[in-house]
Amino acid sequence: MIDIKVPTVGESISEVTLLKWVKNSGDYVERDEVIAELESEKATFEVNAEQAGTLQQSAKEGDTLKIGDILATIDDKAAKPEKAAGSNGTPAKEAKPETSAKTEPVVQQPSQAPVTAVSNDIKATPVAAAMIADKKVDPKSVTPSGYSGKIVKNDVLQALSNPGKVTGGKPLFSREERREKMSQLRKTISRRLVESKNTTAMLTTFNEVDMSRIMEIRSKFKDKFKESHGVNLGFMSFFAKACAIALQEWPAVGAYIDGDQLVYHDYVDISVAVSTPRGLTVPVIRNVESLSMAEIEKKVVELAGKARDNKLTMDELTGGTFTITNGGVFGSLMSTPIINLPQSAILGMHKIQERPMAINGQVVIKPMMYLAVSYDHRIIDGRESVSFLVRMKELLENPELLLFGKDPVKTLLEL
Repeated sequence: MIDIKVPTVGESISEVTLLKWVKNSGDYVERDEVIAELESEKATFEVNAEQAGTLQQSAKEGDTLKIGDILATIDDKAAKPEKAAGSNGTPAKEAKPETSAKTEPVVQQPSQAPVTAVSNDIKATPVAAAMIADKKVDPKSVTPSGYSGKIVKNDVLQALSNPGKVTGGKPLFSREERREKMSQLRKTISRRLVESKNTTAMLTTFNEVDMSRIMEIRSKFKDKFKESHGVNLGFMSFFAKACAIALQEWPAVGAYIDGDQLVYHDYVDISVAVSTPRGLTVPVIRNVESLSMAEIEKKVVELAGKARDNKLTMDELTGGTFTITNGGVFGSLMSTPIINLPQSAILGMHKIQERPMAINGQVVIKPMMYLAVSYDHRIIDGRESVSFLVRMKELLENPELLLFGKDPVKTLLEL
């Protein structure tokens, strides 16, 4: 018997949660086949079979396990089961599986308007059922809007874009309540947020940005950009590029405290806050100062997809010299983001909203966004934080400056 133990997943991680068994006790598994999913305080990762054989589980889903605990055993002496054969010696046709959350939906002609059951009491269209299985969405978290209570594609998209949101009516005068065990990720989020508030001298400074030029550029070049690079031109690349320039000009904003030393960085690794059904994750884009706009957009899409699918690696979640969080996607007009330790500052983006602005003595309607920078006053002075944000405003309102960080005409004239 070969023991499958909980692997070491990081220097500071001592325990994990058994999130899901992929294989059942008694199943024959091949070498390197995924048998379970574990959740640490930072990420979700898979456990593979070390040898082929018959699996025997040693823990239950939801159990908290220490690093090195026995997760399962594999009998590598067990014979591999032969495939069932029909009476004529040919392999029998695989029986059609009963519909469940773990099976792929049966594809039928659209005219039949099929309904695929994803559980005993929840029904979904084939497309919605496939999305639920692929994205590992809990069907009970999805509010159906289709005929006869069916879950349709848009319902799943709504659940993915608004994790944690519950819709639908509740019984009048209900007094029911429910309890759920906190995940390792949620425990870590709670601990780190409280630690950040208690250990930093946090202060927030605000400014506002006219988004007209960026919106004009996106409108004019978005089709050509996607055609050339295969990715949409979003706002994040503009903000990340502006941060890279401003952080190099004001290095204290991207530094952090380590004991009695200040650590400065000649590079810019930007953490991007991503909301997922399991909680907030902050994957890192490395060396943003050296990336093109297209490379930044591709990396954002890649990391966001991995975050939703719980495929982020420890390396993609560690490090980072500065964080960007965008509450505007949820409608936030203004907020004071909390610093992502051990970093010393974080930028909060917000909703773009048309507002009347006084320009050259005239009232003009402009698409405006409030920006907020929360910073640790122990290392960053007001002059540095405010100057950093003013520089961000200048770069975003004049996107051509993102090319070199300077006015192209002045660069040409060597001024």
